[in-house]
Amino acid sequence: MKITKLDKYRPALHFSPQQNWMNDPNGLVFFKGEYHLFFQHNPNDSVWGPMHWGHAVSKNMIEWEQLDIALSPDEHGTIFSGSVVVDWHNTSGFFQEEPGLVAIFTHHLEGENHPQTKQMQSLAYSYDKGRTWLKYENNPVLTHPTKIDFRDPKVFWHEASHKWIMVLATGQTISIYSSPNLKDWTFESEFGEKIGSHDGVWECPDLFELPVEHSSEKKWVLLVSIGDNPEFDSGSRTQYFIGSFDGHTFVEEHDDIKWLDFGKDNYAGVSFSDIPKEDGRRIYLGWMSNWRYANHVPTKGWRSQMTLPRELSLIEIDGEIQIVQKAVRELEPFFTKKEELNHVIVNSKDKHHFNIHADYAEVELVLENIDATQYGLTIHHTNTQYTTITVDAKDNKLLLERKHSGNVDFSDNFPKPQMVKLNGTEQLQLRLIVDSSSLELFLNGGEHVVTSLVYPDKACEGVSLFTSEGEIKVVHGKLSIPAKN
Repeated sequence: MKITKLDKYRPALHFSPQQNWMNDPNGLVFFKGEYHLFFQHNPNDSVWGPMHWGHAVSKNMIEWEQLDIALSPDEHGTIFSGSVVVDWHNTSGFFQEEPGLVAIFTHHLEGENHPQTKQMQSLAYSYDKGRTWLKYENNPVLTHPTKIDFRDPKVFWHEASHKWIMVLATGQTISIYSSPNLKDWTFESEFGEKIGSHDGVWECPDLFELPVEHSSEKKWVLLVSIGDNPEFDSGSRTQYFIGSFDGHTFVEEHDDIKWLDFGKDNYAGVSFSDIPKEDGRRIYLGWMSNWRYANHVPTKGWRSQMTLPRELSLIEIDGEIQIVQKAVRELEPFFTKKEELNHVIVNSKDKHHFNIHADYAEVELVLENIDATQYGLTIHHTNTQYTTITVDAKDNKLLLERKHSGNVDFSDNFPKPQMVKLNGTEQLQLRLIVDSSSLELFLNGGEHVVTSLVYPDKACEGVSLFTSEGEIKVVHGKLSIPAKN
């Protein structure tokens, strides 16, 4: 297929809008056999502008069909972020014969007639699997007399207290509200003062419970995205808290700051609502960009993409509980094995290069460090464009460097390296998924993740392994390319 200027950089495995601007994923929900992705969308331009809700559906979370715009601005303002739930028991009174979808979103109002920006929470509902929406006649359902930053409601049904819970971004905190019917909301508590990172405005919260692997414990997880701040070199990113929730108050159980992703390009992510109990997964999707340069990335006619959907779980490492992320199993049929490696020795003289020549690829490696001070792999996008992943055995860190990856001139911040501290480098498991304009690196089964945009002329021509002053062993490795459908 000939790539046009409009299609250059368009991903094969990740959702991107057919045209114009996209940012935060909204209203992630599973209903009647479909995964729904709503998203912040400017249908008139490829830069941020008057927000609508775009809409796409999928059977497998990889192949998406973009539908008509779901929600458009009205007399209450533009349509900012929010969530969608299935009202199984008709608590809202919107449905009679069978359950339907309810969207809870932020109306954002500003302009000459409104001297102060106002953000309010409103409702819309759908009888036809999200294809068309009716806005609630008594919108908004939740306002605040003083808070300007009052947005991004994430709503879920809390079975223990038998009520709906909303977590809402309120400046530098997260406010928690409850409701019996999605219409009447009661303030419960506020979380965040002097806790976690406050390097930018708090946005896009999500609160859910997860079991701790290999134990009988369950913990509550609160995701909080942090907006861009010029003094914060990485730009926008996401932190998370682990603790307890009783239907009223969230209490964190740690003092350290926990980052969800160590790359620059995973923001505003939330999880799907109403995944069937027999499935049991908590599936997350993020916006693959960074507010530091989101309006300037070098795509034409369309802008932004989402991360791959990821299954979230909790594990305990060295006495601390943390999130683990793995690409969903629905991705596996899209790859076929090209080459397998077993017990291969790599040193500074005997490097190993593997030709791939694919529109997307997957690299899986279990590496054992024998005596190398540095080691890693290079993704060769073309003969002159490459991205390097380097493990520093002395300082126990990994660097992803994209300054030679292709088009990087649109931002001074973009070429700067991305770094993650490791627990050790004696043995390292890597899973790297390369698409037309992105790299998603999962370390040690997803204990650490590095999500990074790249803009090369081609996705992946080859991969090479290298060391510095010593040897490593590829205990096992597999290189995969697109499966023939």
